[in-house]
Amino acid sequence: MADATIFSNVASGAGTGTASLDNTRRKFNFGERVAELAPMQSPFFVYLSKVAKKATNDPVFKFLEQRHQWQRRNFEMTVALTTSDSNAHGEAFTAGDDLVLNAKYDEKGKIVAASECKFIIPGCILAIKADDGVVYRIKVNETALVTSSDSTAADAANIAHETVDNRTSIAGEMLSPVGTTIPSGTVFSIGNKGQVIGSAWAEGTDSPLGWEDSLSDGEGYCQIFKTGMNIFSGTSLATEYRGIANEFQRIWQDKLMEHKMDIEQAMLFGEGVTTAAQEAAAGGAPIRYTHGMVPYTSANGKVYNMSYASSGYDAFLDAMEDFFAPESGNSGDKLVLASRKVITYLNKLGNGSFLNNSVGSSQYKLDVQSIPGAFGHTVTMVNTIFGNLHFVAEPLLRGPWEDYAVAVDMKNVSYRPLVGNGVSRDTFIETNVQDNGVDGRQDQVITECGLEISLPETHAILKFS
Repeated sequence: MADATIFSNVASGAGTGTASLDNTRRKFNFGERVAELAPMQSPFFVYLSKVAKKATNDPVFKFLEQRHQWQRRNFEMTVALTTSDSNAHGEAFTAGDDLVLNAKYDEKGKIVAASECKFIIPGCILAIKADDGVVYRIKVNETALVTSSDSTAADAANIAHETVDNRTSIAGEMLSPVGTTIPSGTVFSIGNKGQVIGSAWAEGTDSPLGWEDSLSDGEGYCQIFKTGMNIFSGTSLATEYRGIANEFQRIWQDKLMEHKMDIEQAMLFGEGVTTAAQEAAAGGAPIRYTHGMVPYTSANGKVYNMSYASSGYDAFLDAMEDFFAPESGNSGDKLVLASRKVITYLNKLGNGSFLNNSVGSSQYKLDVQSIPGAFGHTVTMVNTIFGNLHFVAEPLLRGPWEDYAVAVDMKNVSYRPLVGNGVSRDTFIETNVQDNGVDGRQDQVITECGLEISLPETHAILKFS
């Protein structure tokens, strides 16, 4: 953009530089209309800017996550148990009839193969389903010792609760049925489910032991985004062009869109890391990269494999049953950024659609409808019995992500621009960054910001195939 060259209306042969008299005098009705491609390009950034913007005064920002203890007091059998004797109300189990349990998720709500049930303490009552279909109530003796360090005690019978390969083992001598007798030979298989249903204590007893969830912390980073434009000479700034008269303003509009799209791309697909230590060791400045929803949720949130086929409807409902489970702390509404292929599939599920008419509307428990969004987007709202999904077309979910939908709990994401000491590093323009003495102008756009993603179990990736 260093010169103001305007080509004449000469329609000559390639490389000849000659033309007929008629072509020399023709104006060629070029017109002033310029066709423009302006799709709804950055829905995620728009929603973040409108409803989830929270400044940070440090380029490395910390945040706390609170997970409430009442959400995680359920478990599974991880070692099969067949009772050796018939146990009536209040009678201790036979030695060796131990319960080995697994919470199936960690303190951050993430599904894991093995995890301790630290919420099981003396005095609590467990409800566990046996293979015969009966749910039995079992009390943990209130005199039981509960810390894993008790495994060094001389009297092993006093150990009610210890960690075994990140599972919880409760000695049979510390257990007794509540109410219903548990017959001899009752089978509790691996995977049988149970939960804590309260506690019961005798009059005049001492205060019980307790347990609690601690606040966990997360970390995010502000990434520096820069978008520059080629230098405009003073001549080109003063030249009036066809189509759009002010070429400088036209390029500026494109550069602002490019800058916004860079942020959208990073907050969808970026890998949140910082090279501060490495750069400092090498004597350079640190480079930070913001978290992106897709990789961060894939690593720490929930991932569901779906199908475009009609059979995928059942898998979709099964996934929603798990996704909206209250122990994950989910709210009832999600913003879902979806590829065009996924949006097409959802509209096939709607009322009067081919799939709906073929399978039969009576079998459908989904209400699919298109509604106008708050910020100019068309929203496909899917109401399930468990919660609502608000699908918005995300044009950047293409190529390797063309079969993806990203479910975002907007309460647990934040756009974090760097603002501190009276200086804002949210999107701003630096003008005239060219060298002194240059007859021209060069500007750049800068944003320093990051994406905070908390409680990742409240977000999900839906992969269709």
